[in-house]
Amino acid sequence: MGKKTIGREDCLDFPELDLKEVTCKIDTGAYTSSIHCSKIIEDGKSLRCKFYSKGHPNFNGKEVVFKTFTFADVKSSNGQVENRYKIKTTIIFFGKSYKINLTLSTRDDMKFPVLIGRQFLKKKFLVDVDLENESFKQKK
Repeated sequence: MGKKTIGREDCLDFPELDLKEVTCKIDTGAYTSSIHCSKIIEDGKSLRCKFYSKGHPNFNGKEVVFKTFTFADVKSSNGQVENRYKIKTTIIFFGKSYKINLTLSTRDDMKFPVLIGRQFLKKKFLVDVDLENESFKQKK
């Protein structure tokens, strides 16, 4: 089976995070994928996270608890290296569930609360920058 073609942005669901139709930037310049997280509390052996953003109404602020998490060094667009929490969750593309690793970052001031990077895209998708919302259009 060939790779699915996706556009430069899409509206995707993260069922385990209770987030639907989140605007995501498909970012071939980024290695890792990241999601905006407004509050992170490391509580013993779990991570309590709130996904809330004024500018993104689908970020509802419900608390999600992760029993497993790791850390990743991520170089931001300004060249600085940050050590971020990394979680594994599910994302829906074209009606199919995929596991995805996401680093948690503060993206409240960004147009897109989620970046989908090369680590996730490779071997699964081709990016056509002339297209948008290919998965979302198929959902409708």
